[in-house]
Amino acid sequence: MKALRGVLIAALLSLVAACAGVARPEATRLPVVTDPAPIVPGTMRRYQVRGRWYQPVEQPGYDETGLASWYGDQFNGRPTSTGERFDMHGLTAAHKTLPLPGLVEVTNLANGRRIVVRVNDRGPFVDNRIIDLSRGSAEALGMLQAGVGEVRVRYLGRAPRTGGGTTLQYAAAPDRAPPAPVASTARGDFWIQAGAFTDRRAARRVADQLGDRATVDVDRDDGLFRVLVGPWADPNAAERSRQAVIARGYADALLISAR
Repeated sequence: MKALRGVLIAALLSLVAACAGVARPEATRLPVVTDPAPIVPGTMRRYQVRGRWYQPVEQPGYDETGLASWYGDQFNGRPTSTGERFDMHGLTAAHKTLPLPGLVEVTNLANGRRIVVRVNDRGPFVDNRIIDLSRGSAEALGMLQAGVGEVRVRYLGRAPRTGGGTTLQYAAAPDRAPPAPVASTARGDFWIQAGAFTDRRAARRVADQLGDRATVDVDRDDGLFRVLVGPWADPNAAERSRQAVIARGYADALLISAR
């Protein structure tokens, strides 16, 4: 009986030790790629977008900090630069010059979340942003509501033939809560007008795509349904949001003031 009890205790201690040794998300190691996918022909050629030239190149030491945006519904299912279908829920991204497909580590500097994403597309073609994330990547980093966030991007090398995305560190710090909305009549409020529509349902669909801070306002003068995002008390924050709205496909987004 004592021998059986000893065996059970030893087994229990082994089980506890095994559970203690299970890697939590924040302890997950970087993926090791043993069978990398070949670089897709044509994706390393010099190319031009909106009058600006870009030269893709191998960048083994690439480590840059800058702004990231994200894209989703409007591109879901479309082919990326590698020929893969864009899955807005996957951990993927677009970069202007890194080899395709490749892997990068992305850290949200606002909350410490850290993921690895598969880079399989080109973009973003906006001067102040260094990477475009899929909706799934932005969600994993806690960036959905903000639209744009400051990140660190580190190139890890060639991607595997499929997949490669993973969450490394879910959150070293809690997400920053978005600022509480204030009354639109307050002085100094800034809004983003994503678009103006004659059809209320079309305006409502756009507002739903742009998140909780988007509303539909009826202009009594011309009868148009205007999709507004905000408000922000700080014009710089409003401009960052405008850039995020443009990145979502609304190139005519305007910064307006309630003053």
